[in-house]
Amino acid sequence: MKNLIVANWKSNPTTVKEAKGIFKGIKVGIKKFDSEVVVCPPFVYLPLLKGLALGAQDCFYEDKGAFTGKVSAPMLKELGVEYVILGHSEIRKIGETDEVINKKIKKALEAGLKIIFCVGETAEERDAGKKNEVLERQIKQGLAGIDRLEGVNIAYEPVWAIGTGNNCSVEETGSSIEFIKKESALSGAEGQKVRVLYGGSVKSENSGAYIKEAGANGLLVGGASLNAEEFSKIVKSAE
Repeated sequence: MKNLIVANWKSNPTTVKEAKGIFKGIKVGIKKFDSEVVVCPPFVYLPLLKGLALGAQDCFYEDKGAFTGKVSAPMLKELGVEYVILGHSEIRKIGETDEVINKKIKKALEAGLKIIFCVGETAEERDAGKKNEVLERQIKQGLAGIDRLEGVNIAYEPVWAIGTGNNCSVEETGSSIEFIKKESALSGAEGQKVRVLYGGSVKSENSGAYIKEAGANGLLVGGASLNAEEFSKIVKSAE
């Protein structure tokens, strides 16, 4: 099972020229490495980028209809998209529930997309000793009714570490990854394995330790993925 390294560009960059430049730099920088690499740009750039596996940053839970502004899983599949990020804390923060995330995961799997399912606790939940309780709820409700976990990858992204520079320690990450693997095994059919990624202020100085010491099966990289040279170093660290 290869490590999965995902570039989440979020709402960046602002021009096609910049997007193509970063993408080209990543293609050149990672060509010698063995990890599976997926780039998740904003929706508008998906048809314009070729040569690496692409992922979307979200999708809707209906195939089509009167849903202004929504992009469906079949539409993404038609574009050649392979992956979709679901349950990211930045979307949960504006009101997305575990129930809605579950509906999205089911629709995306039905369309033949692979999932990067994000889970993680806030600083308040962590300080209150509720981290495992939160992770258990997010996994059980997010994967409810899904018997086969083939194509599902879980990204542990502690909310307090995202974009703050305050990355989670290797020791704490390792403990959380083991907990997530146990809970995902309970949620899916017996014997199934999912890749568990780490995300949250990942950079080349700490990325290798999350895989080689904490036991992550890959990384979900935010801001650092907008720098092709830095992202390539992160991919290299997973070898």
